[in-house]
Amino acid sequence: MARKADETRLHELLYQALETEAGGIEIYRTAISCAVNDDLKEEWQGYLDETKTHHRTLLAAFEKLGLDPEAQTPGRKVVAHIGESLVKAMKMAKEAGDPGAAQLVAGECVVLAETKDHMNWELIGHVAEHGAGDVKKVLAEAHEIIGHDEDHHLYHTTGWTRELWIDALGFPAVIPPPEEVKDVETAIGAARAEHAREKML
Repeated sequence: MARKADETRLHELLYQALETEAGGIEIYRTAISCAVNDDLKEEWQGYLDETKTHHRTLLAAFEKLGLDPEAQTPGRKVVAHIGESLVKAMKMAKEAGDPGAAQLVAGECVVLAETKDHMNWELIGHVAEHGAGDVKKVLAEAHEIIGHDEDHHLYHTTGWTRELWIDALGFPAVIPPPEEVKDVETAIGAARAEHAREKML
């Protein structure tokens, strides 16, 4: 049964989502500068391009919904602070002079950022499925464009970071990771890929 979402909370979610995408652009730019593995660098370059598209898509949704994309909310300010902190963390790691360690930090920062991003779009998808009226239509259109990318970003970067850590610890690793090899797009697929990694060594 369709229900109207709480408007105040929905707007807060959308402002946080917009800030997450804007911050994600700088996070990916910085992560790419920390990447040592060429395949990972190429992967993140693709994610950067997709994140720019996500940001433009959300701006278009804001226009359709009559929302001011420059407006600030308490939650949006927190998201911006976290994003800036992740960029700072990667720059600190890079300046420390150990490229491999900086790449690991970058992977972890991307996973943290994409965890929030993924949750934003799961919630937007929920509103798109269960909401009503113009909001439902506008968010369904945006989710159709973006939702699939967010699954890919989170699960694949998690796999990359895990395998790069395993390699750094001196154990056999699957690089590119199983998530990449099996082109994982769901949580179940990610769990199966990780479970199958021993057979791929």
